[in-house]
Formats: sequence, C-alpha cells, structure tokens
Amino acid sequence: MTTSHQELLPGTRRALLHRIAVAQSEGRTPSLVAAVVRGGRVVWHGARTSVEGHAPDENVQYRIGSITKTFTAVLVLRLRDEGVLDLGDPLEKHLPGTGAGEATIADLLAHTSGLAAETPSPWWERTPGSLRPEIADVLGEQPFRHPVGRRHHYSNPGYTLLGALVEKLRGAPWEDVLRREVLEPLGLNRTSAQPSAPHAGAWAVHPWADVLLPEPAEDLGRMAPAGQLWSTTGDLAKFAAFLTYGDDRVLSTRTVREMRTPAAPAELADLADGVTYGLGLQIFHWDGRLLVGHSGSLPGFLANLTISVDDDVAAVVLTNCTSGPLPATLGADLVRIVAEAEPRIPEPWRPLPEVDPSVLELAGQWYWGTQVFALRLTADSGVSLGPLAATGRRSRFRANGDGTWTGLEGYYAGEVLRAVRRPDGSVSHLDLGSFVFTRRPYDETADVPGGVDPEGWRGVK
Repeated sequence: MTTSHQELLPGTRRALLHRIAVAQSEGRTPSLVAAVVRGGRVVWHGARTSVEGHAPDENVQYRIGSITKTFTAVLVLRLRDEGVLDLGDPLEKHLPGTGAGEATIADLLAHTSGLAAETPSPWWERTPGSLRPEIADVLGEQPFRHPVGRRHHYSNPGYTLLGALVEKLRGAPWEDVLRREVLEPLGLNRTSAQPSAPHAGAWAVHPWADVLLPEPAEDLGRMAPAGQLWSTTGDLAKFAAFLTYGDDRVLSTRTVREMRTPAAPAELADLADGVTYGLGLQIFHWDGRLLVGHSGSLPGFLANLTISVDDDVAAVVLTNCTSGPLPATLGADLVRIVAEAEPRIPEPWRPLPEVDPSVLELAGQWYWGTQVFALRLTADSGVSLGPLAATGRRSRFRANGDGTWTGLEGYYAGEVLRAVRRPDGSVSHLDLGSFVFTRRPYDETADVPGGVDPEGWRGVK
C-alpha cells in the first residue's frame, strides 16, 4: 500500500508510513497520498486507501483548492519583476471599474484588502461558476468588510481580482498564462484547471457512520484563480522545491524569499497561534520550527504543502474527503519526522574565494554605546552584525557595490550600513541608520552623538 525511495533510513520511512496510516484511518478518508522532498528531490512517497490494492501514486490528481492562490501569486510577482506593475499600485491603476480598486496589489496578495471572505450567495465552492460570470457578481454590492490595509482577513474574491489582473495585463486567460509561464517551465505536467485521468473522486464521509456521499466538482469560473487547480504529489513536490530555491525561468530566489516574508498584520489570536501570511503563502511557527506553504480545501478534497526552508524538507498531503484528516498538521508532522530523525547535514566549511582588505578590517568587535556587537564577513561580499549577547538586534547585510551594505532582516531591514573614515583613511566608526558603532565603548576619537565626557570613565567612591 505504499512505495518508498531509499534515500531515507528504514526507521524514518516507517515513521512516515505510520503517520499517514493513522491520519487515513482516524480521519476516515477514502484515500490519502503524501510525499516528502529533501534537497529539491522526492525522497519518500506513501499512500493509504480504502480500496485494497489500488493505492494512488504520485501521478494521481487531487483538487488542491487554495494552494491555487500560491500559483496566482507567482504570476502577479512575475509582472512586478518585469516592471509591469508595483505591489504598491492600487488595483484601479491596472484594472479599473471593479469597485474594489482602492486596495493595492500587495493588499490583495496578503489578504489585507478588507474584502469579504466569500462571494454573495450561493456558496461558490458548490455551485457552477456560470452563476458569477462578472467580477461584480463575485464582489457583490458591498465588497468590503474592513478598511483597506488594516487587518488580515482571508479573501477568496481578492484572488479572483488578481486573476483578472493577470488576464488584463497578459491579454490571455488566467489558465493559459499559468500553463505558459509556470507549469511548463517547472515541468508540472500533471497540474491543470480541469481533471485529467487518473484522478481521485470527491467524497463526503458521514460524521456518524462509515458511509460516503459524492461531492460535486464544479468549474469555478471567475473564482478559478482562488481554488480551481488539480495536481499531484509529484508536481507539488517540484513546486515545493521551486518555492524553496527559486527558478530564474519563473521567479528568482530573492522573489520567492519575498513571498515567504510576513506581509500581513497579525491578529492577536494569530500572534498566539504563531501564524501570519506572506505574498500568497501561509507562514506559521510550529513545534519550534518555522514553516511556510499553503493549505487548500474544496468539497471532497483537502490538500497541504508545507516547507521548512531551514531544514530543507517539504511535505505534500492530498486526500479526497470534505473533512476528516488535518492536512496542515499532517504536513508539519511529516516535515518534523524527517528533520528530527535525519537532520540536515551542513555543507563543508570553505574559505571565501577572495576578500577585500578594506572590508576585512571591519570584522570583529564594535560597540553601540556599551553594547558589544560582532561584524562578520559573509558570502557574496555581504556582512552580518549582531550582539555577542544572546539577544538583541541582528541582521545580515547585502553589499551595494559602493562600499555600503543594506540590511536584509529585522530592525535593520532596508537600513544602510557604511564605514566612516578619517582623512588618513583609517576607520572612525560604523554608521547604521544614524547609529554609531565604535571600536571602544564611547570612543572619544570617534564622532559619537552627544559627545563623550572629557573626564572619561571613572569609578565612584
């Protein structure tokens, strides 16, 4: 009932199989299929099914619901990277007349647009998309529930607007653009807007009896960019690798990292739960591990894609029931099992191929007031700056090519670090967004804001 690759240890493979077997049995789903990705490759695939001898493999399609949103976000970010639009642009600039044009493209990507979570009745997931032929039918007469940009409120209609934006700017249907710009370059040949055999059937399981009811599989029409796609564990494994490393044929490593960066204000409950949202990706802190990905559901199907970038492990879970297993929990558990049983082996340490002496002389201890920091050189001519104590502000910095660096994370993200030199060329201090770092605490030879008491350090009798 399962197939496995040999890259994982036998104990790890059994633990993975046991976890999905429990999920399929206790979740009472007709079938469940899963895959684990490590180093960009599938290293394990498993399946459980109620039909003896007929377990689905990595080529069987399931509907993936809102994981579709991540694909739509990729298309929008491609437009941004090409300079066709800016994430800060209001939708009205590119897609006028929707009635929701004050929301920015970034707001729509991060679900901070204030738009309603769902369309007007009837429920769009279980009715034909032909009932909502126009954007106005998707949004209704009062599309907003909250002020634009103020809070995270998940919105399916928001991604319909993004799909319409892609169609307007590309001059082609969303499905065609997706196939040409994402699916074909990444080799996702079993991902499609319509089911293609072999594919799983959609089922509801009675909550109080072990009996089944078929679910309808509607074409979502205008709502397709929010949840239409069908895919496989094999294809979603490739997509997970793309979301980890990037692929310059589709999006750069830098842009997929941007997708994985929080972009929405968290509700108080979200802070407690450790969850937030990036640009088309869910982000959550689970059992001490930072995970990104997306879940999806449509009547008859549940899906999850979970990635731990730090562990270089991802998991895909697909199942064909309306409710039962918890795919997000299962995906996180599959990642945890591999990450804990077979921790990532670091790449061998290697010296830098070359170093600029003017940068090397900056390495070492620096003081911000009386707090001690360490500056270290990193790859690609970058540097890192952080406190020697356990806590405090720290960041990596990207070289700008002019002797300065720009912060990449935390408090110093976007701030410029530069070395200030004396007339003789020696380094006086570091300036980081007006903060002065000196070689000695309150170095009287440096330009310390407010000056240094001329009597210097002293004791107290």
